Amino acid sequence: MVAWKIGGEQGEGIDSTGDVLSTVLSRMGYFVYGYKLFSSRIKGGHTTYKVRIASRPVEAATEVSDILVALNQETINQHAFELNGGLLLADSAFHPVMPDRVSATLVTLPLTQIAKTHGSVVMRNMVSVGASVALLNLSPDPFLDYVEAKFSRKGASIVTANQEAVMDGYNRVRDEYAGISQLTLGRPVTGDRLVLTGNDALALGAIAGGCRLMCGYPITPATDIMEALSKWLPLVGGTVVQMEDELASMSACIGAGYAGVRAMTATSGPGFSLMQEGLGLAGMAEIPVVVVDTQRSGPSTGMPTKQEQSDLMAMINGGHGDGPRVVLAPSSLEESFEDGWQAFNVADQLQTPVVIATDLSLALWSQSIDRDKLDGPRVAIERGPLVSADELGQRGQEVFHRYAITNDGISPRTLPGTINGQYLATGVEHQPSGKVSEDPTNRARMMEKRLAKLALIHSLRQSIKWEGPQNPDLVLLAIGSTVGAIREAQSVLLGEGHSVAISWLRTLSPFPIEEFTKRVAGAGHVLVVEQNATAQLAQLMRAQGVWDAHRFDSLLKYDGVQFFPSEIVDGAHPFLATYAEVQ
Repeated sequence: MVAWKIGGEQGEGIDSTGDVLSTVLSRMGYFVYGYKLFSSRIKGGHTTYKVRIASRPVEAATEVSDILVALNQETINQHAFELNGGLLLADSAFHPVMPDRVSATLVTLPLTQIAKTHGSVVMRNMVSVGASVALLNLSPDPFLDYVEAKFSRKGASIVTANQEAVMDGYNRVRDEYAGISQLTLGRPVTGDRLVLTGNDALALGAIAGGCRLMCGYPITPATDIMEALSKWLPLVGGTVVQMEDELASMSACIGAGYAGVRAMTATSGPGFSLMQEGLGLAGMAEIPVVVVDTQRSGPSTGMPTKQEQSDLMAMINGGHGDGPRVVLAPSSLEESFEDGWQAFNVADQLQTPVVIATDLSLALWSQSIDRDKLDGPRVAIERGPLVSADELGQRGQEVFHRYAITNDGISPRTLPGTINGQYLATGVEHQPSGKVSEDPTNRARMMEKRLAKLALIHSLRQSIKWEGPQNPDLVLLAIGSTVGAIREAQSVLLGEGHSVAISWLRTLSPFPIEEFTKRVAGAGHVLVVEQNATAQLAQLMRAQGVWDAHRFDSLLKYDGVQFFPSEIVDGAHPFLATYAEVQ
């Protein structure tokens, strides 16, 4: 496995360089995981793009780099410490200086000057790609083919200039640093793969699940969902509407859900806060709607481009009153796609708001995924109990009870325009007919009905997952993108001879109490790994009565940087050592 990283100023083509490398390497048969460090501004400010390249799936970040491409001294100052005998490729234009106590081989090339000879300093990214390909000991041919496909619409001269820039960077390294110790990747693995982000996968899942309307307001890191759907939804007869704010977005989706259209919105913490009243209305009126919360660092504006998992309490309990809702938690591209379509089934079947709890790292970082894991044709559309006009006609003049008390809490519904199926949909407490009522007995029955039906979620999907021995010394438990990090940490710990399993929650609310309790019953210790300062997942477990103070502990990180597997390994060692002493 090799980690390649490039750094410079935002707006200098850092992203495009990383995207080219990731895309071509994936097509060559390698698994990639690409992630960025960037500021919450359009241009300027320090930024980096790191790509991990391997012959097996990669789902987590690393603090180590094997190749660092520096377009300015700031990149060297901030990131050269990641190199441990690796290669530092620097643009000679800024006269790079290697910091003390950094073990790396310095490779200097006039990247800026080479780019200018090919027509523009903008081509420095292509020169960097060519030089990196040489340092990775790869053939430049697949990269030249990519350039031709990417720029063919701009004309032959543009294609030629970019290809020559790639080859110039490649040949300079080969000629001037022939004796350098080049890195070698493992053997590629054939397969039909895509490179996607979690936002991409979730958007594709939503389309597969019958979503035909997305109403939203731009906010980092959720905006990519709206942008992806604005391209893809029209292809299936759907549309995206950019609203004036998050309140309007939520309200429009509620209206669409009432009318029978599968609709969604996507936001992040500040926007989700504005949607809380709307979520309460949808819960009270039992209207299906799907909301994605791509968590980022808060509170307030916080750090819009940094990782965190601190909206759990808001997603589960936010708003006033006991508002019913379901909260799902994907942890991978495959699960993002799955939740993207399954959320709409759940919303229709349980007639309730469904929140998808993702996070910045899962939402924005690109990964390899086998194409067959995004198999839309296998998705079944489940609409829940709908009453037709014919069925209503058989009842004569009987008033339709939209909110009828049933054994499972789910009342058959009608869509607007259904003859004899009219009813009052309101945020005020109501009778089974929908008419307003403040009768204490009716209030209790309706509240119990709305909350009881949520428990059915655990029969509709797998709410907790597990990998590893059934009765391990240690369980690493996480949600969201952190699952990739605990999986890699588990691999290291297993290699050290420890008995370690990993588990992750797929449904946060209602909490899978029974299944969770059974799963962890035989574990020696459970370490809950989450990215917030107040241990919100642990708080949730305490509230549900499943926290064992003798066996459970928290490992927290809240600096805006995603968990590295090595941090989890270090956090696990004390518990494994203690358990070994007891044994």
